[in-house]
Amino acid sequence: MPALILGSSSPFRAELLAKLNLAFTTASPDIDETPQANETPLALVKRLAEQKAAAIAQQNPNALIIGSDQVAVLNDTILGKPGNHENALSQLRAASGQTVQFLTGLALLNSQTGTMQSLVEPFEVSFKTLSDAQIQFYLEAEQPYQCAGSFKSEGFGISLFKQLRGDDPNSLIGLPLIRLIALLHNEGIDVLQASPDT
Repeated sequence: MPALILGSSSPFRAELLAKLNLAFTTASPDIDETPQANETPLALVKRLAEQKAAAIAQQNPNALIIGSDQVAVLNDTILGKPGNHENALSQLRAASGQTVQFLTGLALLNSQTGTMQSLVEPFEVSFKTLSDAQIQFYLEAEQPYQCAGSFKSEGFGISLFKQLRGDDPNSLIGLPLIRLIALLHNEGIDVLQASPDT
């Protein structure tokens, strides 16, 4: 089995990939994530996932490289990482009582053959109607200022939601494992047969 590399600095994605019991390393791709003119959120995350994998491939000619990118979309507007309390407060006020769609781009690049598989996995989160006091309480408790949409679904953020809709809850955290398993299978890797130290 070629080396498996997760092209991400996200500890959350690394934790998810570790569930598959495969040996892997991580590398941080250095790419420009600026959206292109008139680029849809779906096209953006697919392109960035592919570019992240391709950037890592330059130094790793015999590897399977996973690229992933995610955006949260509310009323056709991309919600980025808030970065601070005020922006997070504004995002959660806007999301209150609304449905936010998370689009996760996933790419698997075989750097030896040049084969690139990629897709976009959607997941929807419907928020409760939240008071300012509830939003403030949540933000002070979890401080999700580096998370798209201003919450951590794998943590206390679950308290904000009315309903979740999607095929794979892992995609909400940033790595759609069910789809990734299928892409790995296309490269001849069966996670139910692979040895964890291969």
